[in-house]
Amino acid sequence: MHTYIKVLSAVSSRYAPSRLLSYDMAHIFKALQMMDNKGHVSRESLCKELNLGEGTIKTVIKHLKMHGLIDTSNSGTKLSSKGMALFSHLQSSRPKECAIPNCSVALGRFNYAVILKHLAYAVGSGIEQRDAAVKMGASGATTLLFRGDKFVMPLSYFDSLKNEPRIYKLLVRRLEPENDDVLIIGSDQSDPRNAELASKSAALLTIMNHEKHV
Repeated sequence: MHTYIKVLSAVSSRYAPSRLLSYDMAHIFKALQMMDNKGHVSRESLCKELNLGEGTIKTVIKHLKMHGLIDTSNSGTKLSSKGMALFSHLQSSRPKECAIPNCSVALGRFNYAVILKHLAYAVGSGIEQRDAAVKMGASGATTLLFRGDKFVMPLSYFDSLKNEPRIYKLLVRRLEPENDDVLIIGSDQSDPRNAELASKSAALLTIMNHEKHV
């Protein structure tokens, strides 16, 4: 397993005899992404965007600091040089993402798409990705593969967006898929943050599956 996945797993693991953690790798990735986008990030912003309480955010910051991924100051929290390097590796596997409208292949009112480059062979039936999303408290996730200029279900050649030309054009324009890319759409009925975190959790699981077989 690549170093960056090991680090994410370690940051989202508890240290005995601490209590069970209420966040996982998707929250850690989102926190790093916020710092990469904005520079310094406040605890208040982390609470709001990650949908976590203040006590949990304190634990997140503590664990990130233990692994040397962040620096803290009165201005907020920012990526350290080690954190920047880790995030750069993560971005190479998951380069693009976007919110999408409700459609026939999505499962909720709010939907968020993440694309993984050339990892189609790391996907089975898509059930693992769905289960990872549900564990995040979301409605679920839809996994599609990009093959022959079409988005198809795993183990199928059926064009899943044949009757959704508007969604197809949006995904192609925003995500720029290539052959054997994986599209994961996290969905939730009530909160767009849950949809986004669900897609990230399912994406990280897929990357982990890939690493187990290389």
